[in-house]
Amino acid sequence: MRENREYTLFSWSVQGSLDPIHMTGGAGSWFSDGEGNRWLDFSAQLINLNVGHQHPKMLAAIKKQVDELCFAGPSFATEPRGLLGKKLAEVTGLKKSFFTLGGAEANENAMKIARIITGRDKIITRYRSYHGATMGAMTASGDPRRLPVEPGIPNIVRVFDPYCYRCPFGQKVESCHRECVSHIEEIIQFEGPNNIAAIMVEGITGSNGLLIPPDDYYPKLRALCDKYGILLIDDEVMAGFGRTGTWLATQHYGIKPDIVTCAKGLTSGYMPLGAVIVSEKIAEHFEKNMLWGGLTYSGHPVCCAAAVANLDVYEEEHIFDNVNAQGAYLSERLHAMKDAHPCVGDVRSIGLFSVIELVRDKATKEPLAPFNGTSPEMTKLAGHLKAQHLYAFSRFNMLWVCPPLVINRDELAQGLDIIDAGLTLVDGLLSASR
Repeated sequence: MRENREYTLFSWSVQGSLDPIHMTGGAGSWFSDGEGNRWLDFSAQLINLNVGHQHPKMLAAIKKQVDELCFAGPSFATEPRGLLGKKLAEVTGLKKSFFTLGGAEANENAMKIARIITGRDKIITRYRSYHGATMGAMTASGDPRRLPVEPGIPNIVRVFDPYCYRCPFGQKVESCHRECVSHIEEIIQFEGPNNIAAIMVEGITGSNGLLIPPDDYYPKLRALCDKYGILLIDDEVMAGFGRTGTWLATQHYGIKPDIVTCAKGLTSGYMPLGAVIVSEKIAEHFEKNMLWGGLTYSGHPVCCAAAVANLDVYEEEHIFDNVNAQGAYLSERLHAMKDAHPCVGDVRSIGLFSVIELVRDKATKEPLAPFNGTSPEMTKLAGHLKAQHLYAFSRFNMLWVCPPLVINRDELAQGLDIIDAGLTLVDGLLSASR
């Protein structure tokens, strides 16, 4: 542990304030630390460990590939690369995949491809978004983590999100005219339709609030892209591969993007791998034109073998069925918490992808912590969860519940009981402060 702190840098952290958990092992929805404690993993690490810790089929597939072929350069054909490309085409309805080592690289290359294909420069993204930490992907993000590294890359244009609980247009979802889409068309007009290569969105917004759009949002956005010849890039890095109960979150809405980017659930984190999956029309372009992109580890055979095994596990073990069954229970419990606790302003849930948004007052919707900040109450809640050895992701005034997709009902109930008790603690703090 001393070597970790003395010789390595941890991401998104003031190093001197860190006291990292010493992870030593794991199984299913649990991991263990150096002091012998078992932790219930309610965030699937970085919302990526979909098939759980140390899945035996994943370990076997990786070991088998290591024994056969550890590395092949990106210009070589290998069996796992071909098998994975074919499977991704089948489950997404798109055509070809370009492989990267993670989601940020996938989004970088998706933007590059969109600009090459269209001959246009501008990319429209959303304010409450996160597309990765490399310079282009970070600039494309609306997330406040972009601010310290600005100005970033040029020609990124941001628009508002379908955040129905805090609608930026002051509307109610039942009676609005989808200003979250119509204002994008206005921005397109201001920026010049012939200048815009793509609109890039997260299928379901992840680390900026888990925003689930109205049912007609994506059909309207798809129609808008088609009207102006703009490509739709669907960032499925966090929401994709079973997290919402389908291969892609946008499949819930009956639309097909032009480009899909993915990572996390592609291998469940067992090996670093991302992909840019493109439509047949885009793939055809590169049959006669140069693909100006490449990575030393693109199509890495061990990573691809892990992904093939991971996708097999989803199907063989009926993981999506479990997501839908446990997701229904999760939604029921979260809505009960919303009714019971004064501090819960909203809950948003789809499959095993959910967030609790905490407020000081339900009527005014005042956040329990400011945007890009924290509060004593949020710190107290996080401390309560940690004391109960529940590992969960919290940020601003929100608490995510995104466990491994293999979690069972008893484990889910156990974790939710701990959260329920923590919310009671917050209610008490707010009551005492009034």
